[in-house]
Amino acid sequence: MSKNHRGSGIRSLPAHGKGTCAICGKIDIKVLWEKEINGQTVKVCKFCNAKLKNEARVEARKAKPAAEAAATEAPAEETSAAAE
Repeated sequence: MSKNHRGSGIRSLPAHGKGTCAICGKIDIKVLWEKEINGQTVKVCKFCNAKLKNEARVEARKAKPAAEAAATEAPAEETSAAAE
Protein backbone atom coordinates (compact mmCIF):
# COMPACT_ATOMS: atom_id res chain seq x y z
CA MET A 1 0.00 0.00 0.00
CA SER A 2 1.21 3.47 -0.77
CA LYS A 3 1.68 6.08 1.89
CA ASN A 4 1.20 9.15 -0.26
CA HIS A 5 -0.98 11.06 2.18
CA ARG A 6 1.08 10.51 5.31
CA GLY A 7 1.72 13.88 6.96
CA SER A 8 -0.53 15.77 4.57
CA GLY A 9 -2.31 17.45 7.49
CA ILE A 10 0.81 19.25 8.67
CA ARG A 11 2.09 20.31 5.27
CA SER A 12 -0.10 23.38 5.34
CA LEU A 13 1.20 24.48 8.76
CA PRO A 14 4.07 26.96 9.02
CA ALA A 15 7.41 25.11 8.92
CA HIS A 16 5.41 21.88 8.50
CA GLY A 17 4.44 21.95 12.17
CA LYS A 18 7.99 22.16 13.46
CA GLY A 19 9.20 24.63 16.05
CA THR A 20 10.51 24.87 19.60
CA CYS A 21 8.75 23.02 22.41
CA ALA A 22 7.60 25.36 25.17
CA ILE A 23 8.36 22.87 27.95
CA CYS A 24 11.56 20.99 27.09
CA GLY A 25 12.99 23.61 24.74
CA LYS A 26 13.92 21.19 21.95
CA ILE A 27 14.31 23.01 18.66
CA ASP A 28 13.10 21.94 15.21
CA ILE A 29 10.71 19.33 16.63
CA LYS A 30 7.05 18.79 15.74
CA VAL A 31 4.94 20.89 18.09
CA LEU A 32 1.41 19.89 17.21
CA TRP A 33 -0.27 19.62 20.62
CA GLU A 34 -1.75 22.67 22.32
CA LYS A 35 -1.75 22.60 26.12
CA GLU A 36 -2.76 25.21 28.65
CA ILE A 37 0.06 25.95 31.06
CA ASN A 38 -0.16 28.77 33.61
CA GLY A 39 -3.18 30.21 31.83
CA GLN A 40 -1.46 30.34 28.44
CA THR A 41 -2.03 28.01 25.50
CA VAL A 42 1.32 26.77 24.21
CA LYS A 43 2.39 24.19 21.66
CA VAL A 44 4.32 21.20 22.94
CA CYS A 45 6.03 18.15 21.44
CA LYS A 46 4.61 14.65 21.70
CA PHE A 47 7.00 13.67 24.49
CA CYS A 48 5.95 16.57 26.72
CA ASN A 49 2.30 15.95 25.81
CA ALA A 50 2.64 12.35 27.02
CA LYS A 51 4.41 13.51 30.17
CA LEU A 52 1.60 15.95 31.00
CA LYS A 53 -1.02 13.26 30.37
CA ASN A 54 0.80 10.78 32.63
CA GLU A 55 1.15 13.35 35.41
CA ALA A 56 -2.57 14.13 35.20
CA ARG A 57 -3.39 10.41 35.30
CA VAL A 58 -1.23 9.89 38.40
CA GLU A 59 -2.83 12.89 40.14
CA ALA A 60 -6.29 11.53 39.32
CA ARG A 61 -5.37 8.16 40.82
CA LYS A 62 -4.10 9.86 43.99
CA ALA A 63 -7.24 12.01 44.27
CA LYS A 64 -9.60 9.07 43.83
CA PRO A 65 -8.69 7.20 47.07
CA ALA A 66 -8.74 10.47 49.00
CA ALA A 67 -12.24 11.23 47.72
CA GLU A 68 -13.41 7.71 48.56
CA ALA A 69 -11.92 7.98 52.08
CA ALA A 70 -13.69 11.29 52.65
CA ALA A 71 -16.98 9.80 51.46
CA THR A 72 -16.70 6.83 53.82
CA GLU A 73 -15.76 9.01 56.81
CA ALA A 74 -18.68 11.41 56.45
CA PRO A 75 -21.47 8.86 57.12
CA ALA A 76 -19.52 7.43 60.08
CA GLU A 77 -19.35 10.87 61.68
CA GLU A 78 -23.07 11.41 61.17
CA THR A 79 -23.96 8.07 62.81
CA SER A 80 -21.71 8.77 65.83
CA ALA A 81 -23.30 12.19 66.25
CA ALA A 82 -26.77 10.62 66.10
CA ALA A 83 -25.84 8.05 68.76
CA GLU A 84 -24.96 10.80 71.25
